[in-house]
Amino acid sequence: MPYFTRLILFLFCLMVLVDSRKPKRKRWTGQVEMPKPSHLYKKNLDVTKIRKGKPQQLLRVDEHDFSMRPAFGGPAIPVGVDVQVESLDSISEVDMDFTMTLYLRHYWKDERLAFSSASNKSMTFDGRLVKKIWVPDVFFVHSKRSFTHDTTTDNIMLRVFPDGHVLYSMRITVTAMCNMDFSHFPLDSQTCSLELESYAYTDEDLMLYWKNGDESLKTDEKISLSQFLIQKFHTTSRLAFYSSTGWYNRLYINFTLRRHIFFFLLQTYFPATLMVMLSWVSFWIDRRAVPARVSLGITTVLTMTTIITGVNASMPRVSYVKAVDIYLWVSFVFVFLSVLEYAAVNYLTTVQERKERKLREKFPGMCGMLHSKTMMLDGSYSESEANSLAGYPRSHILTEEERQDKIVVHLGLSGEANAARKKGLLKGQMGFRIFQNTHAIDKYSRLIFPASYIFFNLIYWSVFS
Repeated sequence: MPYFTRLILFLFCLMVLVDSRKPKRKRWTGQVEMPKPSHLYKKNLDVTKIRKGKPQQLLRVDEHDFSMRPAFGGPAIPVGVDVQVESLDSISEVDMDFTMTLYLRHYWKDERLAFSSASNKSMTFDGRLVKKIWVPDVFFVHSKRSFTHDTTTDNIMLRVFPDGHVLYSMRITVTAMCNMDFSHFPLDSQTCSLELESYAYTDEDLMLYWKNGDESLKTDEKISLSQFLIQKFHTTSRLAFYSSTGWYNRLYINFTLRRHIFFFLLQTYFPATLMVMLSWVSFWIDRRAVPARVSLGITTVLTMTTIITGVNASMPRVSYVKAVDIYLWVSFVFVFLSVLEYAAVNYLTTVQERKERKLREKFPGMCGMLHSKTMMLDGSYSESEANSLAGYPRSHILTEEERQDKIVVHLGLSGEANAARKKGLLKGQMGFRIFQNTHAIDKYSRLIFPASYIFFNLIYWSVFS
């Protein structure tokens, strides 16, 4: 029995050994496994990997104190600057500022960042390295608001070359102050500037300069504004002095804007001109149509007031007179004078009618008296005419002497009445010769008002345009 048991155990172990040496068959999955390319087995050199026991860094940022500028204690480090303007977003006359989005780039050399490279290629980093090394502390002078774009990450790029040269670029939107002169508004041109300067380092430690002169400023060809035409961009630089800290290098981005006049022609000048011309319509309306002429004058005055208020509501409250104020207020004066013109016509008409009424009351028979057609200059007259002129009926019998006396009295009375009437008319002609017919004022106004307004427009546009 023990012999038989040993034999069974031996055979079982032999079968297990034989089965383990056979190649195992893979389970069929319906997919054919392709051989992998041989070049994928080659591992690329990972320069960012720090081996244990020998810590090495490509940029030796931990070996230096980057809180100090490069070549600390030596001459001023030159920092070149160039700018690419992406957009000029808005110009505000009320706040006297502008908003600009730009790419700001700095160029300098920091030998502490030099590294060995067989290919002599630069390396690019994002904003995380900026916090570990020294970068220029450039800020925008007279800026109100500014920020660095951070979508989807901080828009900051840092490129380091093997010899230590550094390119530092960022995308910024800044709102800065612009001192504007509105004395020629809206026929004006405005010059604004964006100023860059180091906040801490004077010209003895840091020298800011435009890297390529005027070529350092690039602009997008698609930049446009609704109310302005961008005439030109140019760069300048100068020194700025602060009494407590010293001299600093300051860079200027200057741009000149020319305002589009067509918008204001449609919204301001053209309506004001139409209101002035509309006020002249009253010169062709009958002077007796008081409601028509008064309502027309009041309407044009109120409309001009509304135009003036609307223009000034969108402008800063400056203490000097603007070009548009001159035009609107002169137009308002013309409209107001047309109302006064009808007031003068109405008053003079009333005065003349009152004098004619008094004259008729003083000589009531003057208007109804008929001149004798049969009376001769040599004194010949008929009996019926003499009696009628003397106020006697034809049936009344008069002697020759009585008839002659009556005629003399009647002629004397008639001469006095005619003399009084001629004297009154002559006096009226001397005092109110122009105003005998009240339409004369309107006739003169039809010529004087348009001619004066056209002359004003010629002078205005020749001076301000």
